[in-house]
Amino acid sequence: MRSVWLGMACGVAVLLPLSEAIAAPPVDRLEVPPGFHISVYAAPVPSAREMALGARGTVFVGSMSAGKVYALSDFQDGKATKIRTIASDLSMPAGVAFHNGDLYVSDITHILVLRDIENHLDDPPEPEVAADNLPYEEGDHSWKFIAFGPDNRLYVPIGSPCNICNVGQQFGRIISMEPDGTDRKDVAYGIRNTVGFTWRPQTKALWFTDNGRDMMGDDLPSDELNTVTTPGQSFGYPFCHQGDVPDPEFGKKYACSDFTPPAVKLGAHVAALGLRFYEGTQFPSSYKGALFIAEHGSWNRSRLSGYQVVAVPFGKDGNPLAPQTVVSGFQKNEHSWGRPADVQPLPDGSLLISDDKAGAVYRLTYGSGQ
Repeated sequence: MRSVWLGMACGVAVLLPLSEAIAAPPVDRLEVPPGFHISVYAAPVPSAREMALGARGTVFVGSMSAGKVYALSDFQDGKATKIRTIASDLSMPAGVAFHNGDLYVSDITHILVLRDIENHLDDPPEPEVAADNLPYEEGDHSWKFIAFGPDNRLYVPIGSPCNICNVGQQFGRIISMEPDGTDRKDVAYGIRNTVGFTWRPQTKALWFTDNGRDMMGDDLPSDELNTVTTPGQSFGYPFCHQGDVPDPEFGKKYACSDFTPPAVKLGAHVAALGLRFYEGTQFPSSYKGALFIAEHGSWNRSRLSGYQVVAVPFGKDGNPLAPQTVVSGFQKNEHSWGRPADVQPLPDGSLLISDDKAGAVYRLTYGSGQ
């Protein structure tokens, strides 16, 4: 009987037989293009959300409802054989970011840090507070995807605490700060809720997903893929959606032309979350430089949308093209068993996909890369 290693933050380690854990996800239901293969990389990883790669290859995973942070390691035959819990009892620690040997973890109102974490996986340190007093208002979108930019600053979203409301200058934005939480700066505004951002290697420009508002019907508005070309840009929320649809309540105050339109419309209610640029060589050359995006899937549409991983390629002019489905099958006949939340390329050119509904991480490979 195969087991997984669960190391608690207090230093107690437990071996949990998989037969007594979460049922194995039905990965055979997933559909991928010819030549690709997908398999379970690690399970159980309850409520798996954002992933981050350590300097020694450890894969760190945040969570939502589980309130835990995991470390995946000891890889054999394309799978992680140890799954440690390195922090627990946190408030929606969805975001993780690895920087200079330390692991940064998002909480609702602050950012925590686990120092020198890869040297202490079996005896993790107590989390320290790196940044405190982040804006909070009871409501929606308080969980945070976090990442370090090319400037070595930590980027943090401040989501709108509502479906639709006038958030002013406090919410609906992305900020950046030094690793110790000082020197906070506004990066962009007019963002309802971003749960994924990354930087294009060629240009160092910030790209991010934004989830469109609810209760405007099945097909409006579209989720957005945006890019910041000038600090301080506004992307329209709550006044304009998808670049060309005025909000029924707030849209009379400003014209859509006053805001930066999306680079790509991803589709209504697909719930686009984590995204990364693919710079590996394992996948076919057509995927080189493409932006892979996890679409978590709709909850309030008459027919489900999203529930897939897409790739956005870039044309010779440097502009993004239409999304292409790469992994599907998380739902069938309007019933879902899984929901992709993030993607993370590995040094060997494969791609990890977290699934917070099935509680697993998958590995996408191509050809002999499996």
